[in-house]
Amino acid sequence: MREYKVVVLGSGGVGKSALTVKFVSGTFMEKYDPTIEDFYRKEIQVDSAPSVLEILDTAGTEQFASMRDLYIKNSQGFVIVYSITSIQTYQDIKTMKDQIQRVKGVDRIPMILVGNKSDLENQREVSPSEGASLAQYWGCPFLETSAKSTNNVNEVFIEIVREMNSSPIRKSQGCCAVL
Repeated sequence: MREYKVVVLGSGGVGKSALTVKFVSGTFMEKYDPTIEDFYRKEIQVDSAPSVLEILDTAGTEQFASMRDLYIKNSQGFVIVYSITSIQTYQDIKTMKDQIQRVKGVDRIPMILVGNKSDLENQREVSPSEGASLAQYWGCPFLETSAKSTNNVNEVFIEIVREMNSSPIRKSQGCCAVL
């Protein structure tokens, strides 16, 4: 059974924990409680292959941004989340993608762009086409989700496993050999 390390990134309040908890346990978190760091494990089937996801749900607040390099360094796939109800959170993720590329030192990174809170259509500030065009520019899949209604929640984690399988980040080999 393959194990995958996935990190969920995004600004505070976009629903990273709500998405992760909904996926792992099937329950929806009504109340916003800022996360510092939560770790989850879940077995899933992706394309008839059993897989174990190790999901790190990260803090969205700037005070914990320094921890982000470590999360990124140790992860294989990235779920980058913004809220469709906040243009600011959409703009914030662009620097996160740059940070992932800087830390990983490669161009092709297994990731998925997620516009969360699709159940709040009447409060929408980011159109589906804006999310889709950014994902196309980044060369990654895009989904709009709702942790509340469960729309596309499982699909996010299935798709990130597919991304990691199709384009894994290769660990660079050291320069020296000990004889």
